[in-house]
Amino acid sequence: MDNLLEKINSPADLKKLSVDQLPQVCTELRSFIIEALSHNPGHFAASLGVVELTVAVHYVFDLPFDKLVWDVGHQAYGHKILTGRRDRFESNRKLGGLSGFPNIFESEYDAFGVGHSSTSVSAALGMAIAAQLKGEKRHVVSIIGDGALTGGEAFEALNNMASANPDMLVILNDNNMAIDHVTGGMSQYLLDITTSSTYNRLRRRVSQALERRGLSGSGRKSFITKFNNSLKNLINRQTNMFEGLNIRYFGPVDGHDVEYLVSILRDLKNIPGPKMLHVVTVKGKGFEPAEVNQTKWHAVSGRFDIVNGEPLDAPTDKPQPPKFQDVFGNTILELARQNDKILGITPAMPSGCSLNIMMKEMPDRCFDVGIAEQHAVTFAAGLAISGYIPFCNIYSTFAQRAYDQIIHDVALQKLHVILCFDRGGLVGQDGPTHHGVFDIAMLLPIPNIIIAAPMDEVELRNMMYTALTVNGPIAIRYPRGRGSIIDWQQPMQTLTIGDGAARQLSDGDGVAVLSVGPLGVRVQKIVSRLKEQGINIMHYDMRFAKPLDTQALATAFAKCKHIITIEDGVRAGGFGSAVMEWASDNGYDNLDFTRLGVPDRFIEHGSVDELHAICGLDEKSIEKVIRDKA
Repeated sequence: MDNLLEKINSPADLKKLSVDQLPQVCTELRSFIIEALSHNPGHFAASLGVVELTVAVHYVFDLPFDKLVWDVGHQAYGHKILTGRRDRFESNRKLGGLSGFPNIFESEYDAFGVGHSSTSVSAALGMAIAAQLKGEKRHVVSIIGDGALTGGEAFEALNNMASANPDMLVILNDNNMAIDHVTGGMSQYLLDITTSSTYNRLRRRVSQALERRGLSGSGRKSFITKFNNSLKNLINRQTNMFEGLNIRYFGPVDGHDVEYLVSILRDLKNIPGPKMLHVVTVKGKGFEPAEVNQTKWHAVSGRFDIVNGEPLDAPTDKPQPPKFQDVFGNTILELARQNDKILGITPAMPSGCSLNIMMKEMPDRCFDVGIAEQHAVTFAAGLAISGYIPFCNIYSTFAQRAYDQIIHDVALQKLHVILCFDRGGLVGQDGPTHHGVFDIAMLLPIPNIIIAAPMDEVELRNMMYTALTVNGPIAIRYPRGRGSIIDWQQPMQTLTIGDGAARQLSDGDGVAVLSVGPLGVRVQKIVSRLKEQGINIMHYDMRFAKPLDTQALATAFAKCKHIITIEDGVRAGGFGSAVMEWASDNGYDNLDFTRLGVPDRFIEHGSVDELHAICGLDEKSIEKVIRDKA
């Protein structure tokens, strides 16, 4: 049997095949994804779950003239492979290679760049309205998962879509999963729809009866639509939520029957106005380990056996420092055992941020609020004003979505909310949509807020412990990955905030390095090496970007002319800028400042080490800057 996928370099090639050949394409596409990711890790289960849907959409619609907008983009590998990038897929997520997400600069088939969730309906609506204004007969399709449908922006877009009445199709990919299992009322609502056996059985029987009687074309289509609407109201005992918004609803349908999907999509192309197709899929479909453990296989981090899923990279016997996220997860549980006012909140990332550690023991004190960062922060504010101490854990890049809530609902009211920003700094292969590099600069102008950045795991524990004592909001940002201390479960200590907070790790004159966050470990290695060569460098781990330890600054500025600031965040408006502002405001006009950090551009995807080198934050680059100033 010929390999069909090898002949497909565009949707036009796919369209040359007959419908009954599409199941073979799906099988080959699924196998290709499994094989590719078995030795080049990336997002896995989501793309497997939409193989049939991906093939059907590319077969029916005229891409790229028609527009296809993915939500989040975890599931778009099949789309990339079918749109001329199969031969380059080995470079996926590697430096200089394909992005792990749809990217408008990479292909004309990527209609909109994504990486954060719940944006697809808004973007697609804009494209559909633009097509109307231009008089273009262009189909616009949005594919959104049920997890992304928990995000507020998706609901805002659906509401606008109802009133704008565009000619567009929203495909709801319902698999009851985001990264973890979807929680909340929407999940239950969709479950009620998909499990209404009476509705699905009657609808199928009516459709089959009409086909046997020869009723076809617009008459059959009109009758079935009216019958479906009436039946859904009768069986569900309430108006379908989407139809209540004036969005014509179709489904639920089997998302793994590619021939049936093609038939439905062809029909929907000819129905004007806003439409939703509810497609039920299985995340990880076709790879049993991923179907059984969908959260684990959302993304794979190492090579694996394509038969049984077993990892191929042998774990090291050498003890390793823990991941920062696990230090958070174990520490919040430790603190919560001692204080019944402590609560945990996460927007759909319980396993990603390790809040699931506390969830297992204290499920009634942990809240997964769905992909809803704005709600998470204001929800935390409501708990705080009621006397509780919420730890609200959000990936740094997603915290940007809750900026107004941090300002208006938390900081303005000086509420005791502890914001834990996981994945602070450059995160690697997920690229510019996920780099957590804006948090320090974002928070610095906000009154009443404390900004902490631990250098290591012990410091993270101390900062979480210290956060219980503050009178107002505090943000603790820490990186993705492992730290530097194996023996991290040490007794926690209350840290000083403000003057006296910084740790002087080495003394010297001439050059002072002021670091914030884990890059301080790298600096300390360099400083220790230089000391052996007779070069003494002053080094402060500043611990807090706000408030600054002005005593430490005054000491450094008095002894050293050359000041180097280092942060794993943007230079523009960041920690180094705050230090320079303080120096300027306090008459230190004769100092030579060098700010090391992320330059004023979006940094691509690649390994963290590669990206640090690009930004001049690798050990070799930092040492050169220090030597040049010494």
